[in-house]
Amino acid sequence: MDMLKRLEPLALLVMFLGALNWGIVGITDGDTNAFSSIFGSGTLLNVVYVIVGVSALVFMPRLMETRGPHPRGA
Repeated sequence: MDMLKRLEPLALLVMFLGALNWGIVGITDGDTNAFSSIFGSGTLLNVVYVIVGVSALVFMPRLMETRGPHPRGA
C-alpha cells in the first residue's frame, strides 16, 4: 500500500492528461486525438492507454476509502 501512495502523484498526472485527451476528442468530434498525434498508432498508443487505465486503478483504494459504504450510525 505504501508503494501505491508514492505512485499517486504520478498517477494523478497521467489521469489528468488522459482526461484532457478525451476532452479534446469530445470537443473535436473525434477528429483530434493528442495521444495518437504524439505516439502514432499501434502498439505504443495502446501501451499509453493501458498506462492511463492503470493510473485510474491506482486510485481505486482511495476512492473506496472515501466514497465506500458508511457504517450505520456513523
